[in-house]
Amino acid sequence: MQIGVEIIFRIAAIGILTAVVTQILKKAEKDEIATLVTLAGLVIVLLMVINMISQLFDAVKQLFNLYRVLKITWI
Repeated sequence: MQIGVEIIFRIAAIGILTAVVTQILKKAEKDEIATLVTLAGLVIVLLMVINMISQLFDAVKQLFNLYRVLKITWI
């Protein structure tokens, strides 16, 4: 599981790279491709965030399963 600052730096790097490539393509009058690059960057970041949310839900699920097991063994 990736934690903390590393994921923020990855998202920032993708954003910076996407912005630079988009500006270069716009200067070359390739607006359609620039839009596609921007959308690709957004999709990549959204997939990363969805993966992190999935890991969060798994952790919460495991926490409640642990609580249930502890509750049963103490009774």
